[in-house]
Amino acid sequence: MNAYQNYLQEIEERQADGLHPKPIDGAELLSEIIELIKDPASPHREDCLKFFTYNTLPGTTSAAGVKAAFLKDIILGSTAVEEISADFAFEQLSHMKGGPSIEVLLDLALGDDEAIAKQAADVLKTQVFLYDADTARLEAAFKAGSAIAKDILESYAQAEFFTKLPDVPETIDLVTYIAGVGDISTDLLSPGAEAHSRSDRELHGKCMITPEAQAEIVALKEQHPDKRVVLIAEKGTMGVGSSRMSGVNNVALWIGQPASEYVPFVNIAPVVAGTNGISPIFLTTVDVTGGIGLDLQNWVKQKDADGNTVRDEDGEPVLEQAYSVDTGTVLTINTQEKKLYKDGQVVHDVAKAFTPQKMEFMRAGGSYAIVFGKKLQTFAAQTLGIDAPPVFAPSKEISHEGQGLTAVEKIFNRNAVGVTPGKVLHAGSDVRVEVNIVGSQDTTGLMTSQELEAMAATVISPIVDGAYQSGCHTASVWDTKAQANIPKLMKFMNDFGLITARDPGGDYHAMTDVIHKVLNDLTVDDWAIIIGGDSHTRMSKGVAFGADSGTVALALATGEASMPIPESVKVTFKGEMKPYMDFRDVVHATQAQMLDHFGGENVFQGRIIEVHLGTLLADQAFTFTDWTAEMKAKASICISQDDTLIESLELAKSRIEVMILKGMDNEKKVLQGLIDQADARIAEIRSGEAPALKPDDNAKYYAEFEVDLNQVNEPMIADPDVHNEDVSKRYTHDTIRPLSYYQGEKHVDLGFVGSCMVHKGDMKILSRMLRNLEDEHGDVEFKAPLVVAAPTYNIIDELKEEGDWDTLEKYSGFVFNDDAPKDTARTEYDNMMYLERPGCNLCMGNQEKAAKGDTVMATSTRLFQGRVVADSDRKKGESLLASTPVVVLSAILGRTPTIEEYEKAVQGIELTKFAPPEKQMSTVAPDYSTGNVEFRISTDD
Repeated sequence: MNAYQNYLQEIEERQADGLHPKPIDGAELLSEIIELIKDPASPHREDCLKFFTYNTLPGTTSAAGVKAAFLKDIILGSTAVEEISADFAFEQLSHMKGGPSIEVLLDLALGDDEAIAKQAADVLKTQVFLYDADTARLEAAFKAGSAIAKDILESYAQAEFFTKLPDVPETIDLVTYIAGVGDISTDLLSPGAEAHSRSDRELHGKCMITPEAQAEIVALKEQHPDKRVVLIAEKGTMGVGSSRMSGVNNVALWIGQPASEYVPFVNIAPVVAGTNGISPIFLTTVDVTGGIGLDLQNWVKQKDADGNTVRDEDGEPVLEQAYSVDTGTVLTINTQEKKLYKDGQVVHDVAKAFTPQKMEFMRAGGSYAIVFGKKLQTFAAQTLGIDAPPVFAPSKEISHEGQGLTAVEKIFNRNAVGVTPGKVLHAGSDVRVEVNIVGSQDTTGLMTSQELEAMAATVISPIVDGAYQSGCHTASVWDTKAQANIPKLMKFMNDFGLITARDPGGDYHAMTDVIHKVLNDLTVDDWAIIIGGDSHTRMSKGVAFGADSGTVALALATGEASMPIPESVKVTFKGEMKPYMDFRDVVHATQAQMLDHFGGENVFQGRIIEVHLGTLLADQAFTFTDWTAEMKAKASICISQDDTLIESLELAKSRIEVMILKGMDNEKKVLQGLIDQADARIAEIRSGEAPALKPDDNAKYYAEFEVDLNQVNEPMIADPDVHNEDVSKRYTHDTIRPLSYYQGEKHVDLGFVGSCMVHKGDMKILSRMLRNLEDEHGDVEFKAPLVVAAPTYNIIDELKEEGDWDTLEKYSGFVFNDDAPKDTARTEYDNMMYLERPGCNLCMGNQEKAAKGDTVMATSTRLFQGRVVADSDRKKGESLLASTPVVVLSAILGRTPTIEEYEKAVQGIELTKFAPPEKQMSTVAPDYSTGNVEFRISTDD
């Protein structure tokens, strides 16, 4: 009984931290528990019965297999347990969701005992997580004349697993809790530094917001036992930054409802809200749990007598309160009227939160059940040879005759399934689409694997062209937590069918490449749909959506995703970039000019940014698409010219070939298949059969916006504005300032060049700046530390071939060593350059951080409080975001440079350039037969 004794010891250790016994997922432990249950004299028997019944994880965990088999023995009478009757055994099987439990129920339903078969069939009729092997058994039994199989199929065809569920209540009473003022990052709900504990739901739940906030929430629940607590972002958007399934799990743990009395710490149906609604990718995660996401609009822009927006001295709109939602406010939702009431009066329309589709998610306890239910109903109807009756809300199909298609509308129409044949769909349509590429990252991957087990999936869907499991978020430090979690994750995902950053067999070198960069290379079709477990899943080919770990699991298991077709905002460019500017400055200027143009309204939020970059290669274009997560966009699509797309695909091919040479391909030759797809796509473009994706000329956009490059006269910096008197305007990414604002006087404690916002060209810029300074001064002295993390190993290999890596090593005081990776996080930095392992590093904030209270100048994407740098007692931590040359110069000077210092430092260096397509065409006609295309600008890569 070694496993059980170890479990008792773990229970004792967890009790000291105020934690309950950890849920059981292993077969060995549960087998020992069952043996103790069978022993009437065992002093552990009573506890073991509770562990077996209430603390065993369902789905396809090895423990679930042992539990299902034991319950089957009890039902058949071969084993007797006084406390578990046959009826109780069936009840437990009904809560196990799929996998071994479905196999057992089918065994019993198709068995010889008529009474048992009928009872098993009744339970099966409530289940939806059936896979091909399960449905094949039912189909075979039906064709062999089984009345029970026919009865089950008829129930499935009528979707009784859904129609017999209780309706969503007509009224839902709420009590408010203000979680914060301003945008609330998912880091507040599930801090990146606690990523290691995400799969331990109870433990991870203790990190949500603060212990004080948790106590206040508990007190509210006690004061209002008949109401549901709603977590609110006052004067802001809830859940910005990432999808963060762990954030929704934490919120549900504190304010949601138990999914099953037999499954511990898995809660569903949280209610969250924001003055400006819910971040789109976070809202998808709320839907996964059957939760409610409210756009309150409780603060509105003040208008003058002429209807114009009143502005303050800084030009910002003045807000006035439409109605109060202060903590403790009682509100009521009428789900039929779709109205929000306060004190008996309607204060807001909440119809967007209660669409027919969302109501189904709420009724079914989450979107998974609806996805699987629809597939099950279709299968049953086809097997019976009947039409499936209309049970679920029909797909919303919006079509405007004579109206062209945006780029995202074209992609969705190409990949849609289950829609009216031949019907052209426009934005607002609700669509199921096939997914081409899927990505899982390492701090959410364990949760994804749990979701796959919970939905009883064992192998990747054949629909998916390629899927990748990264190791980038835990790349910085190979500590005991990473050593415990990552190999287990890689083994699971490798077995499931993904290409994995680490080979469980150790045959190839462990890769810690940033997931977005790898997915950008794996995407070899501009018509592709990509789903990834990170908010920065935003490719410069195809359209990519960041998603929670559950949506990633669903895409892996089914090859599908469901979502409305988003509206688009068209972004074009005019003017000419200054020679001393970097493309990162264009990215920041886009956001700044957009906010200025639309009077402070962020027209990008929740929409597709269709950016017409034309001749910028995918590597550089990724800098724009990556940043669109911070613009709060749903996703981004790059419109490329034919020759540019071909060049980008050739680059992607070369990098996939490197992966193959390293031994990363699997038995199904997925990587080779992607190269074959790239070759086919290149042939289509060259022949003119299928040019690069472009919108129709008569497409309709929510808004169109032209960025004036002539206005971008100096480097632009995204500032967290930590001392803004208006708390709601701190850490928003919307404060974009020119370099001259700082007058060369802002002290910088640390610089960071790395993460997904940089490419090979940035590393070469750094190398060239060091050589320039060496030529001018004879040596380079850093007055602040500079942390450098290349995004991928292939970039490092290319830099080594071209001589740049030698320069970087020469000026580095630390160079990573994969044979002896760091086992503890760095807490102090010297004034020198650190060449860190490829990966997320400081940007993720879960392992490495700057010293508390530091002012950090970084190329990364995150300026949220506590992410890159935490506050100290002496001052607030700041993470300012800028281009590579600004960051490098700031670290060398120990302060922000003046514009004169900056221009001098980058003189003669080829920065990442860009010009509008019409001004960027080659003076040499492209020769598609050879693939040689000349441009007037540097492509860096």
